[in-house]
This record gives sequence, structure tokens and C-alpha cells, in this order.
Amino acid sequence: MLNDNMRKILESSRDRGWVLEPDAKRLLSEAGLDVPRFLQTKDPEEAARFGEEVGFPVVAKVVSPKILHKSDVGGVVTGVGDAEALGRAMERLAALEGYEGILVEETVQGVELIAGAKVDEQFGPVILLGIGGTAVEIYQDTVIRMAPLTQHDVESMVSGLTARRLLEGYRGADPVDMAALSETLIAFSRLVMDLGERIESVDLNPLMCSSRGCRVADARILLAP
Repeated sequence: MLNDNMRKILESSRDRGWVLEPDAKRLLSEAGLDVPRFLQTKDPEEAARFGEEVGFPVVAKVVSPKILHKSDVGGVVTGVGDAEALGRAMERLAALEGYEGILVEETVQGVELIAGAKVDEQFGPVILLGIGGTAVEIYQDTVIRMAPLTQHDVESMVSGLTARRLLEGYRGADPVDMAALSETLIAFSRLVMDLGERIESVDLNPLMCSSRGCRVADARILLAP
């Protein structure tokens, strides 16, 4: 069930038609999904202090109501190694259209997955799982199930991925925490059911999964007209 904070985030985003990433991550966190530690700021000194707190390297992303697809305009800087580099990244991102600050975020490692959802006119909410990252459209390794998901659904989805060996510990890598992946997908499914007709689609891409759990590294929530 949506709480007051989640409803406020959705209501404040309605005129825009989509939810800014910091708000999307706050909403996901309220729903029980794990997100990286992050800070939204315009202050280089505050950003540097946060970087020291979570540990460099960090990721810097533009926050702008004019920019939905940040990567397309160079609005994401990864591997920011120190305070000086973070200051340079902030200066560059500040020149982008509609700049309202940056999202400074701890770096998350793991297998890049995508978890998505949309409300189908015939079937209602459906959940997608696949190999994610920037090459998701190239690999097209995805499976879909109707929401709400059960544990059996999650196991079936994972088994249906061509690249499922990446999750099992490919070439000596540690296997993904499958319990955490299941908990994440089931919690995501519950959230999608609660959001219902308020949304057009939700994308968690990448959803970074490792032996230590699954965390939402980027999120996009499009609201229904």
C-alpha cells in the first residue's frame, strides 16, 4: 500500500509526467527496495564531503526536469575518483538544460539486470526481467510474467534467461544472491500493483545484483496521462 510520502512524490511529479530519479529512489526505498546511498545537491563542498563519506569513486548524474534520458546527453559521469574530479563533473553537468543539481551516488558493482513494468490494456500489470545496462536493446534477453509475482514466477523468469549463467557464478565469479533477487522482484511487483493505473511504465536499469544483494542503480517512472 502506498504511504503518504509515496503519494506526495507521485503528486508532485504529475505535471511533469515522470518522476525525477532522486524521488524515484526515495519511492522505491519506501517500498522496500534497496538503493545506493545518494545525495542531491548543487554545492561542490557538500558533494565532496558525501563522496568522502561513502568512498570514492562515485557516480554523478544531472537532475533536470528537462532530461529524461540522462545518458543520451552526457548526463551521467561514472568513476569519479576524488573531490577535484567531482567538482569538474558538477561544472560540466550544470551546463545541461534545466539543471537543478546533481545526484551523487556510491558506486555499485554486480551483474547488470533490468526489471521493468507496464500496465497492459488486456492483461494489467506485467513484470519484465532481463539482462540490463546500456546494451539491453542489443541482447534482448528478457522474460515477462503477469503481476503479482510469486517465488515460483521469479524462479521461472531466471530460468528463462539465456544468460542466466551470469547469475550462477560465471567463470569463477561469485553467484548472485538469489534470495535477494527474489525479494527485490516480489517487492517491485507489489509496488507495481499498488501504483496500478497511476503509471505507464517503470524501469529499474540497471538493477545491480551480486553475492551481497541487489540494488537499484537507476530508475525511471513514467506516469499515466
